[in-house]
Order: sequence, then structure tokens, then C-alpha cells
Amino acid sequence: MISFAVDNYRSILHLSTALGPLNVITGPNGSGKSNLYRALRLLAETAQAGVINAIAREGGLQSTYWAGPEDLSRGMRSGRVPVQGGPRQEVVRLRLGFSTETLGYAISLGLPSPSSSAFALDPEIKRECIWAGPFYRPAGVLVDREGPCLKVRAGREWRVVAQHLSGFDSLFDQVGDPTQVPEVLDLRDTIRGWRFYDHFRTDRDAPARQPQLGTRTPVLHHDGHDLAAALQTIREIGNGLGLDEAISDAFPGAHLVVERHDDGRFSLHFHQEGLLRPLSAQELSDGTLRYILWVAALLTPRPPSLMVLNEPETSLHPDLLPALARLIIKASEQAQVWVVTHASRLIAALEAHPDCHSIVLQKALGATAIADQGLLDAPAWYWPDKGR
Repeated sequence: MISFAVDNYRSILHLSTALGPLNVITGPNGSGKSNLYRALRLLAETAQAGVINAIAREGGLQSTYWAGPEDLSRGMRSGRVPVQGGPRQEVVRLRLGFSTETLGYAISLGLPSPSSSAFALDPEIKRECIWAGPFYRPAGVLVDREGPCLKVRAGREWRVVAQHLSGFDSLFDQVGDPTQVPEVLDLRDTIRGWRFYDHFRTDRDAPARQPQLGTRTPVLHHDGHDLAAALQTIREIGNGLGLDEAISDAFPGAHLVVERHDDGRFSLHFHQEGLLRPLSAQELSDGTLRYILWVAALLTPRPPSLMVLNEPETSLHPDLLPALARLIIKASEQAQVWVVTHASRLIAALEAHPDCHSIVLQKALGATAIADQGLLDAPAWYWPDKGR
């Protein structure tokens, strides 16, 4: 299972949490659910050659930094003294990290030193570390990148394998020799396997409503355009019975048929009890289409190590949420699942499962925190140095 940590990202000053197979992240509006989700997506971008561009899309590194004081003292938290800043004691860094039982990774990003470059506001990767075990400790570090220099542990010594790494590319993009650094490839493949679903299109012009060229699709695209092909793939090489049960669970008496056209395109037909003809994808309501998209995503024949669902209740009728919860629970048997939601009926259905790990976020003095998390409740987490 995965532990996750964030420092200095938007409303998150410091946060670390351990997660189980099924995790529900909830909290009031403005508590920081979206920031936690975006931080995890940003971490995933490190293995996709996109972390710098992702930060640029958020308005640049400075706009992602925590906007409050460097530290919230006990007096500030209790209200005895006003919230106030002062001279910074440490360099400012955005830090993201995660760990499994066997390997961990952390990245530290900051602004470059003053130079003549026109890209003076481009973030630089100041430090990256990969370590053995569930948390960072110097003796467990396997790969250490500080600025442009990368070194790898070789027994009791360190071996420098690169001295001129680009400051705007992660080590995942610049190191690829499996004989020298197998841990890099292992973690890169792990992160690249994470899946995020948060913006299925269901509008009238949505690609999922249109016939699409059919190719085997074990993983539904994040926008759902290959829905019919993904459903047919589940029927042929996945859990076809589970697909039928998921549709019948939400719409008793209904079933799906994927029609193959002569030109190789696939289209979706929804047979509903009492109707004399099936409904095409163009005729489905937003909620019905979105539920079918979730069926295709969650019954994937190729489960990832981590699947993150952001507000899956969007456009769904409340009566569909228990069926969606049962789908999510089934998916959590093969992949670690995070669900970011504020739908009380979905939360209740998921929390009824004995293995559900519920994380309630709250905000105090502008900082996101996990409600009722004491010092002994947080996982063991230690950051490497921030880097120069």
C-alpha cells in the first residue's frame, strides 16, 4: 500500500497519510480535497515528463506555494497570538513524495538561482531521492539526485552516474539504464501505471456518444472516448459477467450491447426493460452514460496499482450511488482506490465496508489538515534535505 506526503502546496502546509486498499477523502467545501487530488496528480507527472508544464498550467511555482507563514505555531493555532509571518529560516520548496513497503520517492522543487536566462521563473528540480523501505532514512537511500548530479549506491560506496542532468526534467526522464539504476525504472513504471479519472465528457457532443473505431481497449481513456471498445474488451478478455451484473444492479432488467459496424466502428446500445428498441449512446441521459463510463473504468481487465476517482458522483442520480459504491469496492480488491467525494450517500456506502479508510479533511487558519490525526496517527515520514 502507499503512503503519501505533501509540503508547501497551496492550502497544504504539511500533510502525510497512510492509505489502505479503499480510501475515501472527504470534508467540507474549501477544506482542500481538490488540492490533495491535484498534488497527487502533480506527483504522477514526474514520471510523465510533465511536472514543469503541469506547474505552469497552475500559474507557476510561486502560485502553488503555501501562502501563509512558514510555520503555524501552537500559539497561532490556539488563537493566543495573531497569525503573522517573519524572516524565512529555510529555502522555499514544494515537496511531494510517496512510499510503498519496498520503495519510496520524494521530489523537491524550487525557483532557479538568478541568471540571465529568460526562463527565470521556470521551476527547477532541486532534489530527488529513491530509498528502500517504507520511509526515508539516509542509510536506505539507493538513488540520490541533487541539482545536476546523480549518484547511485553501490554497496557501501556511491557511484556518480550523471553530472549534468537538466534542472527541468525528472530523473525518470533522464536515467534509463536498467543495469545501473533498476529502481528508477521500477518506480517510473509504477507511477506511470496510476490512473486518474475526473472529467468524463457526457455532453451532447461527447466522443463517448459517437461511434468510434474499435480496437482492443483494456484501459478506458480518461475522457471516455473509447467507451464502446472498452466495454467489448471487458466482454472478451475481462469480467463480462461482472459487466452485466453492474448494469443490472443500477438499471434492473437492462443490458448493454456493443454493435460492430462494417467500417470497424463500434457503437453502444442500451436495452431497457419495457422499451421496444434499444437506446443509442446519443439518447442516454448524462447520468446513465456517466455510470456506464464508471463501469468501463472500474472493471478494467488491466488493474493499476492506484486508481484515483475525483467526485465520481457528478451527474449521477443519488439512487445510482450505492451501485457505484459496490463497483468501487469490487475494484479495490485488485487496485488501491482513492475516492475524493462529498456525496454523503456514496460516503456512507463505502464506509460500510470493513476495509474502507476514511480521511476527513478540515481547514484551520487556511491550512488543510486531516481531522483528528494525532502525532501517533500519521505514518513515519521523513523528508530528504530540500537541496540547494
